Amino acid sequence: MKTVSARGLFTACAIAAAALAGVPQAFAADAHNHGTHSPALKLNAGSKWQTDAPLREGMAKIRANVEPKLDAIHTGRLTTAQYEAMGKAVDEQLAYIVGNCKLAPAADAVLHNVIAEMADGAGVVAGKQAVDDRSKGVVHIVNALNNYGQYFDHPGWKPVQAGH
Repeated sequence: MKTVSARGLFTACAIAAAALAGVPQAFAADAHNHGTHSPALKLNAGSKWQTDAPLREGMAKIRANVEPKLDAIHTGRLTTAQYEAMGKAVDEQLAYIVGNCKLAPAADAVLHNVIAEMADGAGVVAGKQAVDDRSKGVVHIVNALNNYGQYFDHPGWKPVQAGH
């Protein structure tokens, strides 16, 4: 089975970071142009995409960082420093995934969507983008975690209960 280096995922994360830094979306999209856009989230002929150990490890650590804090987020008790630490922790795990995950090209292309949404959310949570409510970034992270579980085979994965 042919695998893809983490370069593609790194590029997706770099594009997301560039978008958060204020680079126009058209420029960011052009920088990642492979002749087509990343495919939308989709299953692999009706089945979930295969994962590897680094991807499962990174996603599990992101979930373990975010999920226990959801109650504090909903009740407005998470501090700015805690949001920043969460954003940093998510970014670190995304970098780990990008540097170590090796998926088949089609799975990698679908994963780009999950990584991009999570990177967008992490940027908001970390304060890299001016917003009135950092919890909006957490919504993106939780959505990305749940999309990951819906489209990728991670034994034992359960949807994150956002509590809304």
